[in-house]
Amino acid sequence: LSGGEQQRVSIARALLNKPKLILADEPTGNLDPETSEEIMQLLIAVSKEQNAAILMATHDLSIIKAFPGRLLSVQEGTIKELSEVK
Repeated sequence: LSGGEQQRVSIARALLNKPKLILADEPTGNLDPETSEEIMQLLIAVSKEQNAAILMATHDLSIIKAFPGRLLSVQEGTIKELSEVK
């Protein structure tokens, strides 16, 4: 499987058990922009459907801007809440 296919399989496996908390470390990291958007829409839909929270780490500012939520940043070992993405 390609890296993107492996990523999608991992996400599918994680969602099978209907978790109440989805921990997603770079869930769109190996995916093209179109597939990244589809994965984000899927995660949000699953979250709403199953009343689950998503805690996601990403470096992709386009994903953050397209799918806003509560933003936290780790700066100098301290967690800070951001009011916006710069």
